[in-house]
Amino acid sequence: MTEFRERYGAWALIAGAAIGLGESFCTTLAKQGFNLFMIDNREERLIRLSGKLANDYGIQTIPFFIDLFQKDAVEQIMAKMSAIEIRLMIYVAAFSQIKKFGNYTTDDLDHYININVSTPLKLVQSFSNGLISKNQSGGILLMSSLAGLLGMQYIVPYAASKAFTWNLAESLHHELKPFKIDVMACIAGATATEAYLGTNPKYGFLKPQVQQPAKVTELALKNLGRKALFIPSFSNRLNYFILIRLLPRKMASYFANKTMEKMYSGNVTCPSVETDGKG
Repeated sequence: MTEFRERYGAWALIAGAAIGLGESFCTTLAKQGFNLFMIDNREERLIRLSGKLANDYGIQTIPFFIDLFQKDAVEQIMAKMSAIEIRLMIYVAAFSQIKKFGNYTTDDLDHYININVSTPLKLVQSFSNGLISKNQSGGILLMSSLAGLLGMQYIVPYAASKAFTWNLAESLHHELKPFKIDVMACIAGATATEAYLGTNPKYGFLKPQVQQPAKVTELALKNLGRKALFIPSFSNRLNYFILIRLLPRKMASYFANKTMEKMYSGNVTCPSVETDGKG
């Protein structure tokens, strides 16, 4: 714990902090004594959680209500945190819908681009440049998904954006290592958050192992600085090995998409939800 604090400081930034994996990251870090700069667009839940963590663990919390869809979101975030030394950044926020690709609106697609791609890309650049300019070590943890490993029907832009996150983290893991900045993507599978459970998946013969958020966040933080890409749970790592390493991609894609068809073919008009990196 002492080594972790020395490397990443006393404060952590969590984007997408109010629910699901973001809430779990906040709680895990609060238990370790980290002060929290908490970002979300759910103002009531954000304020309630920040107050609870401050009271329960005696830490400082700064709730920052902002929609990460906004084009100037990164500028607002960097300005808000300018007086605080934050050396650990965790980006959990993600936009996701269960829909046939042809039914997405232009606004839907803009949300995918801004929340899942543009905002994290710009925030990672601004955050890492700030650390480099001050010659400080730090950490950047990005939540990705097993959905990004193969093209997935019914979540087409989500899967594509999570593949982007995976590649972004892997690239920067090597480029920023000389500056003592650790970058890792946590490639989570199905996780028991309200966002994932709210999609009402229907399982067939193949059922993913649904992980608890606290276990995912604990393992992700433990492996930051050790890996470029981390898949929590043995079951998910085994599935990754079979699909990506053993099977031809065409066959792996067939099995993965048959699973998606079973899970969601009868429920492809779920309401829009801003999620937290579900698998």
